Amino acid sequence: MSQKVKSTTVIAIKHNNEVAIGADGQATMGNYVAKGNVNKIRKLLGGKIVTGFAGSTADAFTLLERFEGKLNEYGGNMKRAAIELAKDWRMDRYLRRLEAMLITASSDEILIVGGTGDVLEPDNEIAAIGSGAMYAQSAALALKKHAPGLSAEEMVKESLGIAADICIYTNHNLVVEKVGE
Repeated sequence: MSQKVKSTTVIAIKHNNEVAIGADGQATMGNYVAKGNVNKIRKLLGGKIVTGFAGSTADAFTLLERFEGKLNEYGGNMKRAAIELAKDWRMDRYLRRLEAMLITASSDEILIVGGTGDVLEPDNEIAAIGSGAMYAQSAALALKKHAPGLSAEEMVKESLGIAADICIYTNHNLVVEKVGE
């Protein structure tokens, strides 16, 4: 029986008119670390949109390719592309079997795209997915409340660091990107 490569933490934060997204680098197969420096963040449209993925790697790349196609089809309109991807994902027999989630971020908004047809705009301008999502999201909420002087990029790094300290499926090899750079 083949084991799927998965487990990660991805978080995006909009704070003080800045958007940053980051992920750890750990990929696991079953109960062992298969790789520690996977890049789960991708820039699209020249960095105007940045995505992060969690779940099975091959499935996530399939979704990223489809999302990029939708972005091109809808003139870079991230929300429309995400909605159309979610529709296809829910309706298409092949896509329905994919086990992954995406966070997409532009300078204006953050979206979570899931396989059940969900396109969510998160509360508090914080989106997190993956096995360490709730740890990172909790840390980000506290940072927004108690350390408002930090940049979005600093909050992403701190939140992922806290998640890595707690979640066995999250490591400290971080990739963080600011949207628009």
